[in-house]
Amino acid sequence: MSQGHPHGMARLLAATLLIGLLGAPHHGHASDSVTIDASMPKILNEASIEQKLGAKLPLELAFKDEAGRDVQLKDYFGKHPVVLVMAYYECPMLCTLVLNGVVKALNVLNLRMAQDYEVVTVSFDPGETPALAAAKKATYVQEYHGEGAEQGWHFLTGGQDAIVALADAVGFRYSYDPKTDEYAHASGIMVATPDGRLSKYFYGVEYSGRDLRLGLVDAADKRIGTAVDQIMLWCYHYDPLTGRYGLAIISALRLVALMTVVAVGAFMIRSLRQERRIQTPGVVL
Repeated sequence: MSQGHPHGMARLLAATLLIGLLGAPHHGHASDSVTIDASMPKILNEASIEQKLGAKLPLELAFKDEAGRDVQLKDYFGKHPVVLVMAYYECPMLCTLVLNGVVKALNVLNLRMAQDYEVVTVSFDPGETPALAAAKKATYVQEYHGEGAEQGWHFLTGGQDAIVALADAVGFRYSYDPKTDEYAHASGIMVATPDGRLSKYFYGVEYSGRDLRLGLVDAADKRIGTAVDQIMLWCYHYDPLTGRYGLAIISALRLVALMTVVAVGAFMIRSLRQERRIQTPGVVL
């Protein structure tokens, strides 16, 4: 990408960041339309995220990985849930914030990249090259504190047709401004199931490690994680409107009630045993 016009690019960057941080996502099915606000610049109306929960990703789409090898999306699916990030590598502001937020959340996940989950970052700029992808990968492999990023975090580039097809499938709408040679886009990441269905959306540039972990455990149909995660998923439910997990009051109260019953039952059993031991000297129960 070229440098563009400084003042125009500054305006576009400010607008793009505003979309990413403050813009409310559009929710609905694949057939829903995006509501256009006539008072906003056209380029801003074209930058949004439409939830398509449950939709199947086009896994046959062809891209190139950071080494320049021909790959398909399906190469990264089949075994593990996938964190999908739409971000172009020469983005001067928002995409870097998104990727920084991703690596920050991954660093506190306490799950094993490449063994429990994969991360796939796809550039939506068809002019970007595997060399750019490799440089970006090197940066975030270094920023990631655990092991497995070299094998489990993938940075892809592709042609216009493949990019448009993927962006449409996940509901990621963006717009190119030829005056500034930059893209306006919203910020967010997705979690997909091992078989390639969209499971969760998380918005903004900061992502809760707890929410991302629960999203991955949920997308994996609970085949990863711990018993604590299962309890958390029982007490916390994903809210598509906010892109976050919130406390499910009824489930939490049921859990507290169950724990209370168990505690009372254990206390009664212990008390009865002590009482019988007192009444029957020499007998060990």
